[in-house]
Amino acid sequence: QVQLVESGGGLVQTGGSLRLSCAASTRTFNAMGWFRQAPGKEREFVATINWNGGSKYYADSVKDRFTISRDNAKNTVYLQMNSLKPEDTAVYYCAVGGLSTTSYDYHYWGQGTQVTVSS
Repeated sequence: QVQLVESGGGLVQTGGSLRLSCAASTRTFNAMGWFRQAPGKEREFVATINWNGGSKYYADSVKDRFTISRDNAKNTVYLQMNSLKPEDTAVYYCAVGGLSTTSYDYHYWGQGTQVTVSS
């Protein structure tokens, strides 16, 4: 069982930056990913990274603005978000599972952290 705790969310203006963190309760050699869910919408893939950081995938909507990274010594994955837009407003979830863009392939989930981008 892996427990995940996200942090770093908040309110930021358009064009601003935030860095999300997700700490796992134990070391994992699985992929770690970020998903988000806006009000009234389905959960969508944002980014994922394999165990050693050698493979990373991004949703087209965040490519070139967001960067995923991980520090296995700290059991933590990060999401650096730059040039934020109002459409990035959502609850962001961290997950552990397969290296996939599909939520069904992730077995453990955090509780989520709110990101709000004001226009």
